Amino acid sequence: HQTPYSYLDLHARGSFAEGRIAAHVVDLAHEMGLAAPDSLLDSNFVARRSGALEQLLEQRLDVRAGGARLRPEWTGWEITRDRKRVAFRFRAALAASAGRIEVRGPLFPYDPAHETYVNVYDRDAIRAQDVLDAAHPSCDVYLSGSRGVCAVARTFIPAGIHHIFLGPDHILFIIGLLLLGGSLGRLLKIVTAFTVAHSITLALAALQIVNPSARVIEPAIALSIVVVGAENLLGGGRRDLRAAIAFAFGFVHGFGFASVLHEFGLPPGALGAALFSFNAGIEVGQMCIVLALAPLLTLARSWSPALAMRIATVGSAGVIAAGAYWFVQRVFFA
Repeated sequence: HQTPYSYLDLHARGSFAEGRIAAHVVDLAHEMGLAAPDSLLDSNFVARRSGALEQLLEQRLDVRAGGARLRPEWTGWEITRDRKRVAFRFRAALAASAGRIEVRGPLFPYDPAHETYVNVYDRDAIRAQDVLDAAHPSCDVYLSGSRGVCAVARTFIPAGIHHIFLGPDHILFIIGLLLLGGSLGRLLKIVTAFTVAHSITLALAALQIVNPSARVIEPAIALSIVVVGAENLLGGGRRDLRAAIAFAFGFVHGFGFASVLHEFGLPPGALGAALFSFNAGIEVGQMCIVLALAPLLTLARSWSPALAMRIATVGSAGVIAAGAYWFVQRVFFA
C-alpha cells in the first residue's frame, strides 16, 4: 500500500451540501476486515457491501457546520480501478445560518502516515484546500456572504478579548497609560493612538508583509512598559507624552497581537473579516480595562488628590519593576 491517501470534496450549496469521498481499497479492506483488498475493485462485490461501506464512512466522516455534525445521505458510488479507489457520493442538510465548516480527520487514522486531502467549495468556487494527517487533524472553512462573516466574528472577536485578558504585559501597558488620569478627551486620545498604531502592524504582520522576530518584539513590549512607567514618574510638569508613547509602542504591541493570531490561524477566504474581528475583540478588551480603572482613578482624584498621586507613583513603580523583569527575562532567558 504505497498511497495512504483519501480525498474529500465538499460543496456547500445553501441549504444543503454535496460531497464525495474517495478511499483506497487497502484502507477500506483493513477497516472492513477483508482479506483481499482488490475484491473492492469488483462492482458486484461493492454493490453487495455498499451498505456496510457507507456505514463505515459515515462513522469516519466528521464534518460540522455551525457546530452540528453533517448526516450524509449516500447517493451513489464508483470504482476507479487504475487508482484502486472507491468513491462514494453523498448529500446532507446544511443549516441556513451555518457559516463555518469544520472538517476533522484523517479518515483512516489506523495508518499514522495516512493523509486526507480536503477541498471545500462554496457552491462551485473553491473556498479552501487542506491536508489532514495525524499532526494536523482538522481545518476550519468560512463560507462567503453574511453567514460567513457572522461566523468569523463569533470566532475571532472572543479570541481578541481572550488574548487581551491573558496578556498581562498588554494589560500593564494600558494601566500605565491610565495612572495619571486626565479628562475623558485626553484618555480617548491616548487609547485611540494605541489602537491606530497596533491595528496597522497587526494587519501588516498577519498578512505576512512585515514579520519581525519575536526575540525582538517581546523584549520591546516589556521595554514599552518600563518607558510608560518612567514617563509617569519623571514627566511631571512637562507636556503629557502618553499619547505619543501609546502611538509609538502601539506598533510594537501590534506585532505581539499578530503572533497570537498566527497561532490561532487565519482563514484563507476571510482574511479581512478575521483581522477586523480579532482587532475588534482587542478593542473590547481594552475598553473593559479603561472603563473599570478610569472611573476609580477619577473618584480617587476627586476625593483626595494626594491619594491619587500616591496611587500613580506606587503604580508606576510597579509597572517599571514588572516591565524590567520581563525585559531581562526575555532578553537573557528566552
